[in-house]
Amino acid sequence: MLSIKFVARYMADHDLSLVTAESCTAGLIASALSEAPNAGKLLDCAFVTYTVAAKKRLLNVSAETIERFNLTSEQVAREMALGALARSSANIAVSNTGVVDNIDPAVKAGTQCYAWAFRQAGSKQEIVFTETRRFTGSSRKIRKRSALYALSRIPFYAAQIPGNTA
Repeated sequence: MLSIKFVARYMADHDLSLVTAESCTAGLIASALSEAPNAGKLLDCAFVTYTVAAKKRLLNVSAETIERFNLTSEQVAREMALGALARSSANIAVSNTGVVDNIDPAVKAGTQCYAWAFRQAGSKQEIVFTETRRFTGSSRKIRKRSALYALSRIPFYAAQIPGNTA
């Protein structure tokens, strides 16, 4: 995984400003970035939407999406990221939803779903990438690893955007 300092430097060099939409990580993604130098220029805001009701109300996550794909799904992560991006002046959103234990028989403990949504200057079309990973360890370790992983993938996905000279 890339270090937070590297990610922060990359974001600053590429004029990226972040909004997070977090469930399982409960604000740890934003908190990790806030430790980087000049974090005030990199982090616009953070949504911690732990409940289904908060995801629907604050991020416009569809009840249909949750029912069809499960709360821990790339589809829900995608809607969370797009909802956060729509409510922020940031140009990238990172979202996370997942489980750390065996609370859901349909999802293995440690499963984490992510989305990275990029707003391109001069375009109304967002580019979204999604991914699912599974981490092991204590609840605390899973959440921390998940948050760091979410940030570490920003340079990778930014480089995938057509026309990006990253």
